[in-house]
Amino acid sequence: MQSNNPVPAAEKNVEKLIYLGWREWLCLPELGIERLKAKIDTGARTSALHAFFVEPFVGATGVDMVRFGIHPRQRDTATEVICSLPVKDIRPVTDSGGHREIRYVVETQIELGGRIWRAEMTLTNRDNMKFRMLLGRTALKGMAVIPTRSYLQGKKSVENSLSA
Repeated sequence: MQSNNPVPAAEKNVEKLIYLGWREWLCLPELGIERLKAKIDTGARTSALHAFFVEPFVGATGVDMVRFGIHPRQRDTATEVICSLPVKDIRPVTDSGGHREIRYVVETQIELGGRIWRAEMTLTNRDNMKFRMLLGRTALKGMAVIPTRSYLQGKKSVENSLSA
């Protein structure tokens, strides 16, 4: 019987996949964040990044931009990283609790498992959540998640990083 859902090439060649646990440390190099704990969330389509404030503005070249602040360390609202990126989109997002919110969408680099790639992420306040970032399924091409494992790509040293 022929399937209407062919297996993507990345999944056919299993040895080339990066294996992730349900939580991993990653880096957001363009934002100056060397270490951020993320939940790998295959139930979320788009990745979500913590932002305790979000402020739209028009850049010098007329491009719509957004300035936002991140508390990169869990349970630490004193440490702040202020970032600016072009606005890629503004869209409604329904969270896991069924609450609908209009969010800014940005795109930036993610570094994880020896790879660097660009991914979209929405900006939302995650101060009351366990993870500062959710890595959604559209950012997980070429990766496989092992839900019973954590930090398969390693725990980064606290001494060598900005954030925990």
